[in-house]
Amino acid sequence: MVEGMTLHEQMTELGRQARTAARQLAKLTTAEKNACLEAMAQGLLQDAPLIQRANSMDMELAAQMGLSSAMLDRLRLDDKRINAMARGLREVAALPDPVGRILDERTRPNGLRLQKVSTPIGVVVIIYESRPNVTADAASLCFKSGNATILRGGKEALNSNRTIAESLINSARRALPAFPEHAIQVVQTTDRDAIRELLSLTQYVDLCMPRGGEGLIRAVAECSKVPVIKHYKGVCHVYVDGDADLAMAQDIALNAKVQRPAVCNAMETLLVDRSIAPQFLPAIVQKLAEKNVEIRADETARNLLAASLAAMQPPPNLKSASEQDWFTEYNDYILNLRVVDGVQAAIDHINHYGSAHSDAIVTRNEQRARQFLAEVDSAAVYWNASTRFTDGGEFGMGAEIGISTDKIGARGPMGLEELTSYKWIGFGAGQVRT
Repeated sequence: MVEGMTLHEQMTELGRQARTAARQLAKLTTAEKNACLEAMAQGLLQDAPLIQRANSMDMELAAQMGLSSAMLDRLRLDDKRINAMARGLREVAALPDPVGRILDERTRPNGLRLQKVSTPIGVVVIIYESRPNVTADAASLCFKSGNATILRGGKEALNSNRTIAESLINSARRALPAFPEHAIQVVQTTDRDAIRELLSLTQYVDLCMPRGGEGLIRAVAECSKVPVIKHYKGVCHVYVDGDADLAMAQDIALNAKVQRPAVCNAMETLLVDRSIAPQFLPAIVQKLAEKNVEIRADETARNLLAASLAAMQPPPNLKSASEQDWFTEYNDYILNLRVVDGVQAAIDHINHYGSAHSDAIVTRNEQRARQFLAEVDSAAVYWNASTRFTDGGEFGMGAEIGISTDKIGARGPMGLEELTSYKWIGFGAGQVRT
């Protein structure tokens, strides 16, 4: 708490400062923005020891808080991840400026010429948990698209987030003295009521984007008075069809589940066609057991696995799946397993239990693949590829601001273009409406 200021006054000051900065950002040229981003990238590398010391403090606190190993992995910043943050900044600098694009142009019969031109949204609030790399990703994308950003990370990452933001701001100031002072701001308090106060400031804040668990996102959406772009959870599926290449299916399923289980595009449910289940299930369950994945399976899958369990080393941790499990995003080494009767049953399961995030089919049958791609109602749908590709960087957008499962506005990974609005500009010669 800033001495002498209430929480409402603190958040109002952040919003007012961000609005002023947004107006200044709109005046920067593409070259000036790119120079700042390049300086920010270099600054992160130079400040890596400071960032890692701050991160060590957060890791120690998070361990005391009892965070899971998967969540601790999200929080950790090593040299590789700091290098990745810097690389992401440079990738954003190399992308075309999304501001000022002519999206549509037309001339009316009376000679009035109209242009639809992309513009910054203004002030964007990003609320997120654990992953401090989001600080750099969000700040860089908002800055390149001309938006001021207010960052509210979790209390477990406060030291990391502060240090990263300070590095970005100081580096940009050295590169460009006209860098707006409050273009990037971090909420300094861990008081949960700060979010409610901040998201009531409709005169200053234009958009909120929460990133984190379902509880956080629902709480933000329910209390916010400003528009929210979101996805509630990532209940992602891989369906192994009867015509699948089983070696490919095994690789895809393992990648989707265990490469980084704590992220929103990790698989939570594996669906297997009944025709290949007797052959595929023992092989994939053995591989999952080697990765210490707990499996929650339906009765059919458990029965098919019964004869082969005794021979598996290490023995799998196999349990019965409950109805609620099919709806659950674990963010951990836990996987649901169900045997289904064909592609339509897989589609029906996904559309009922899924979260409209990312889902995949593995098959050599193009007709079934096309049906799956057309009928699964998710933001990203894949044929013979892992769900882990739902990511701004993997989509060539540079760093990612978030993933949306909304249908109005942005959907899927959100990059620079999704951080712009537009306005209509009219060029006349004295026309009046009659």
